[in-house]
Amino acid sequence: MVSKPRSSEMHPGPGFRVKLDVVRPDPGLMEEFRNHATPDISDLLNRLYAMDPAIRCLTGDQHMLCGPACTVKVFPGDNLMVHKALDVAKPGDIVVVDAGGSTQNAVLGDLISTKARHRGIAGFIVDGLIRDLPSILPLDFPVFARGTTPIGPLHRGPGEINYPICCGGVVVNPGDLVVADAAGIIVIPAEIAPELLERLNLHDESNRAYLESVRSGDFSNRWVDQLLEEHECPILATPGSYQPATATNGAGSRNGPRPTNGRAAVLVDGELDAVTP
Repeated sequence: MVSKPRSSEMHPGPGFRVKLDVVRPDPGLMEEFRNHATPDISDLLNRLYAMDPAIRCLTGDQHMLCGPACTVKVFPGDNLMVHKALDVAKPGDIVVVDAGGSTQNAVLGDLISTKARHRGIAGFIVDGLIRDLPSILPLDFPVFARGTTPIGPLHRGPGEINYPICCGGVVVNPGDLVVADAAGIIVIPAEIAPELLERLNLHDESNRAYLESVRSGDFSNRWVDQLLEEHECPILATPGSYQPATATNGAGSRNGPRPTNGRAAVLVDGELDAVTP
């Protein structure tokens, strides 16, 4: 007689597997990324490698993480593989947990955080919830997550360690460089980290004079006007209605009023007029 459905069994392989080691970026290279703000890193990655801002540092804005990812994927409500990650992660690793954004259960609490701190793990980033935050805070140990709940996890599996995951809407591969602070969390694919660091250093150098000028109040918004002119944006000087320019017809003319000589359009007393910025 069958005692339970076979659908409840664990199947070795995809979804239930552990990889013990991964290639990590050069330690010196990783350390240099600490000199760069996460918004600047995001800009040079074309704003596509920042995690969902709902995942934030719950242990204090003073905490920053910069290190290689030890990736963990768990079934929502379970944390068996988070426990195993304590044995797999190397000192300095950031354990990044894909819990699917679940709000059912916490993925970890004060006991796992205490164990991780003893193992030299840099911190946790969890796409899900944690618990025991009041007991985690005295540890001075960085934990990023979506929030807290008193509901604890189960310890049954399935799950994976050191395989690709999705955390906060960004794909994270084991060994990718992760930089996290109060401004957000950025994932840097390991293979482009050296080239990105070079571009960041050049970006900082070229931006230094501009930032100093802005701080002293010496700046211009002329570039904004140029963009508005380029797209023929009407600027309303007084309340009223206007008819925007329409597409060019076959004769090369336009139907309706439009700016002339490349100048911006301003609405004055209900009429579009072209003015020099």
